Formats: sequence, structure tokens, C-alpha cells
Amino acid sequence: MGSVAKNGLQQYLIQLQQHPLRTKVITAGVISAISDITAQKLTGIKKLQIRRLLLKVLFGSAYIGPFGHYFYILLDKIFKGKKDNKTIGKKVLLEQLTSSPLNNLIFMLYYGLVIEARPWLQVKSKIKKEFPAVQYTAWTFSPVVGWVNHQYVPLQLRVVFGSVAGFFWAIFMNLRAKSMAIKKD
Repeated sequence: MGSVAKNGLQQYLIQLQQHPLRTKVITAGVISAISDITAQKLTGIKKLQIRRLLLKVLFGSAYIGPFGHYFYILLDKIFKGKKDNKTIGKKVLLEQLTSSPLNNLIFMLYYGLVIEARPWLQVKSKIKKEFPAVQYTAWTFSPVVGWVNHQYVPLQLRVVFGSVAGFFWAIFMNLRAKSMAIKKD
């Protein structure tokens, strides 16, 4: 069994090298699917909501994969691939001030408008109310992930690592959305 996993990993790394964007898009979509299935089960949904699952896969594939791919390349260009602690700190700070709030805002918009199909004013109100707490929580979690990602993970695997960390963040966001929906009803 170990050789099957090893061969699978080798094939994955080859695909990542030959087709980096496509591989990251597919990976982000698959991780989004696993995350949503897990979140649905944790929130007590008995029958898997296929529409929601497919929309989450679409979000991971169409946004998370490509955004991460280009964002990490841009950061390495801005900082010219340096890996000293000061540079890593700057990368993490820049990431936390730009992509972290942007990603959370876009997710909340997508979740409210597309997945839940709520009206704009309701989504806007929810974001106004919830975004500060969500972002504050993100800033307690994602700087550590960002530091590890920039310090120890090779550029071609950063989206994958971020997607795995995002797996847990998405579960948190789903549980939070569920609890807010229960409070509102």
C-alpha cells in the first residue's frame, strides 16, 4: 500500500510541475468538496446537499486554486524568493492585510448570495455584522499557517498546503454560518 501512495504522490508532483495551475485548481476543488462534506455532516445535515457541495467545489476550483497560485507567485516576485525571517514576516503581514480579508469577504458574499441564495441586503447586513469577528478569528489562525507555508513549503505546494489549512477554516466558516442562521430563525 505504501508504494501505491508513493506512486500517487510522485504522479501528483509530476502533474504539479507540468500543469501547475490546472493541478492546483483540481486540488482546491477536491479539498473544498471534502471540507463541505465534513461540514455538512458536522452541522447535522442528514442527506448530502449536492447543490451546495457542487457550488463549494466551484468556489474552490474557480477562486481558491487560481487566486492562491498567482498570489504566491506574486509574493515571491515582490520579495524575490528570500526566506529570511524578516522577509517571511513581511510576506505574512502582507498576506494578512490583503488576501486574508479579501478571501473571507468573497467567501461570505459567495456563501450568502450563491449558496444560500439570500437577497443582497440580507447578505450585506450579515457581512457587516459578522465580518469583523470572522476576520479577527482568521488573524488568530492564519498567520501561523502563513508563516509555516512561506518558511517551509516550496512554492509549488503552497496552494495545496493553504487548501488543507483552508479545509479546517471552511469547516469553521460553515459551522459559523449555520449557527448564525439558527440564531436568526
